[in-house]
Amino acid sequence: MIDYKTIDKSWTLFLDRDGVINEDKVGSYIFNRHEFVFMPGAEAAIKTFSDIFGLIVIVTNQRGIGKGLMTTEDLEDIHAYMREGLSTLGGRIDKVYFAPELHDDGPNRKPLTGMALQAKADFPQIDFARSVMVGNKLSDMEFGRNIGAKTIFIPSTDPQTPFPHAMIDERLESLFEFSKRLGSLTIS
Repeated sequence: MIDYKTIDKSWTLFLDRDGVINEDKVGSYIFNRHEFVFMPGAEAAIKTFSDIFGLIVIVTNQRGIGKGLMTTEDLEDIHAYMREGLSTLGGRIDKVYFAPELHDDGPNRKPLTGMALQAKADFPQIDFARSVMVGNKLSDMEFGRNIGAKTIFIPSTDPQTPFPHAMIDERLESLFEFSKRLGSLTIS
C-alpha cells in the first residue's frame, strides 16, 4: 500500500502515456495529434497531481519511431498537443522521456532504468524512494521496482494481470481514481 499522506512537493510522479494518460491504440501506435484522446478524467487528474507532486514526468516506450512508422517530430507534436490540453485546466508535465529503440534490451526501454536516469540527471532533486510510477503494463511496474518507486497499476490494457502481484503496490482503475484518493487524503 501507498501512504498517500506522505506525498508532497518532494515527490516525483512517473507516468506511462498510452493507456494511462491517453487511450491506447492496441496493436499499433498513436501516430499524430488527431489520434491522441485523453482517458476519461486524465486531464483533471493531472491538474490534481500538479498541485501535489514536485515533478511530473512521462516515461514512454515509443518503438514506432525505431520502426520508421513515425518521426521524433511527430511524437513531439503529439506531446505538444497533450501539454496544451493539460495546461487549459492548470495541469503540467515537467518533461517527457521516450525510448525509440526496437530491442527490449535497449537501455532506455522500460523496464530498464535509462529514462529514470535521464530524469535524475535533468532534475537532481528526484529521490526514487519518494516517487510513484503509474502504468498499465508489468514492464511499467518492473521499471518502478527497478528504481525503488511505489507502483500503481491501471488495468486498461492488461486487465487479466493478477493482483496482488509482487511488482504492484496498488491497482486502480484510472488516473482519476488515483487523483481522487490522493486529493482526499492530502488536502485538508
